[in-house]
Formats: sequence, structure tokens, C-alpha cells
Amino acid sequence: QSWKKWKPQQHPLCAVSSSPTPVPQPPPTAAAQQLDELLADLGHMQSKLSGQGAGVPAEPSLDNMLGSLTRDLQELGITATPAGVCAGCRKPIAGKVLTALGKTWHPEHFTCARCGQGLDSQPFFEQGGRAFCEEDYHQAFSPRCAYCAGSIRQVNPTLCSHNTPLPPAAASPHLFLQKVLTALDQTWHPEHFFCAHCGKVFGDEGFLERNGKPYCRQDFLALFAPKCQGCERPVTDNYLSALQGVWHPECFVCTECLSGFAGSSFFELEGRPYCELHFHQRQGTICQGCGRPVTGRCVTAAGRKYHPEHFVCTYCLGRLHKGTFRECGDKMYCQACHDKLFL
Repeated sequence: QSWKKWKPQQHPLCAVSSSPTPVPQPPPTAAAQQLDELLADLGHMQSKLSGQGAGVPAEPSLDNMLGSLTRDLQELGITATPAGVCAGCRKPIAGKVLTALGKTWHPEHFTCARCGQGLDSQPFFEQGGRAFCEEDYHQAFSPRCAYCAGSIRQVNPTLCSHNTPLPPAAASPHLFLQKVLTALDQTWHPEHFFCAHCGKVFGDEGFLERNGKPYCRQDFLALFAPKCQGCERPVTDNYLSALQGVWHPECFVCTECLSGFAGSSFFELEGRPYCELHFHQRQGTICQGCGRPVTGRCVTAAGRKYHPEHFVCTYCLGRLHKGTFRECGDKMYCQACHDKLFL
């Protein structure tokens, strides 16, 4: 496995946290101010009635009233000039005008493209030329955390989508910035990217991946690394392969005397390695005459094994033959020496 590093990433979306801007107007005359207020009230009434649905009869008379009022004022020599055309209802704006997204709006028509909440008195976020309230923007466009599935609210409040600096007051007072972390081809809250086994949040040491899940080094080795047959600790670099397992080189020693084999052969007994001497001791194949292993021809007498050349009389050292020796005190004698010594 290779180490994988993570680092905070910039949010892929470039959004705007902005506020609608009222259009500055020259100081109105008293008559014009009264007219603006009247037209604004009529426009507001019209928008309220249009939002009540089919239960309220259509009110073309409101448009007629506005038109009739405008004509009457013109006959009196007062000209009412529209402040613009509303991008929402496509009708002239008489009264208060709001400018946002490079367009003019009736204040009540500048709403969130998703939930319809009015945005005339609060910051908004732009995406694709449309305005969104903060909550809907993040629900629709912010990356999702692979752990909690929540949105990662990573927005730059100082730059709009046209790289135009916004005044500090334009940033939402409720906006909180979050770092977004990219790892395993997914996005995460940094505090939610942790070891799948122990829950430890990763630091600069990075992480190891297994089956799409991240693990700290300690848990990865404990769970997935092969274990040494000698010490049962994980094997991470140099190792020996023997007896259907892997070993640290320093752990592959005689089970009995713990001496290394230094390139020489070893002997297996019940899945464990032994040097030649201790293997034969365990097997009971040590010569009772010389104390060395019996590997070839042997003589078995009184439940003990001997090299043929070491099966001799204890007194005269003459070679013994099976059936012609005598035993006394765990020692072997020829017939003559036995009779001489013990009869």
C-alpha cells in the first residue's frame, strides 16, 4: 500500500454572497413622492392578489387603474416615468426598485429560485444567473460529505462570480465557512474523515486505504498486514517465507534454543522450526553413546538408540551385538565383562 496525503481543497463552485442594491433616486417632489407611494401600494396589492391563486378572480382592473391613473396625471401635466421593468413579472416598476444580478425587480418579486422566499432584505447567493437563499444554495450546490451526507458550506464571501469585491456587509451574518477535504475520490468534512476502525482523525501521517475505507497505519497493519509466525507482529518489509508462513528474519530461529540457522538447514516439527540437535531430541533419536543425532543406521536396545559404532561394552569398549549384551544400571556390557563385574 502507498501512503496517501490529503489536504483542504477549494470549493469547486464560485458563488456570490451578495445583497440586493436599491437604485439611488434623485430627491422626489412632494407630488411625485405621493405618486410613487400610491403606485407602489397598488403594485404590492397586485402581487399579493396574484399569489392567492384561483380562489380570487383575476384583477385586470388593477392594471387598468394604474393606466387610468397615469393618463389622468399626464392630463394634469404630471409625468410618471417607470423606474425600470421587473425581471420577475416583466411589468414596469413604479415606486421602489431593487437592483440585483444586473437586473431590476419589484422588491417582492426578487425571491429564491428554489423555495420562493423573498430576498429583498437579506443576502443571497448566485448560481447560473439565479438567486438562492443561503440554505437552498448549499443544499443544491455545495459538495456533500461522504460520511454524514451533509453539505459542506465552503463559500468565498469576498469574491463574486465576476471576481468583483463585495463590501464586508454583503457577507451573510449566518454564513460559516468549512474546509472541504478530498480523499478516496469523495469530499468530506475534515472532522468526519477518520480511521474506519479506531475513529482517529488523520494528521500529517496520512492514511492507508482498503476496500474504499481509510485506516490509520497502526490499524491497517494490525488488520491486514501478514503476521510473523514467530512473534505474531505485522510483517512490513524484510521477511522470510517458510513453513507456509512469513517470518521476520530475527524471529526464524530454533524453537528450543533460539539460535539462528545462519543459512543452514532446519527441521520442522508440528509447524515449528528446530535445529538438528533439538529436533532429534524431540524425536528421541539421539545416540546414547555420543549424544549426537542418529541420522543413518542405528541400533535400538532397551528403548534407546545408538550409532552402530557406539553400541559397545561400557567396560571393555568392545562392540556389542543384539542378543549378546547385558544391561546393568542403564549401561550395556558384553557377557564376559558383566559376569566378571557382577557375578
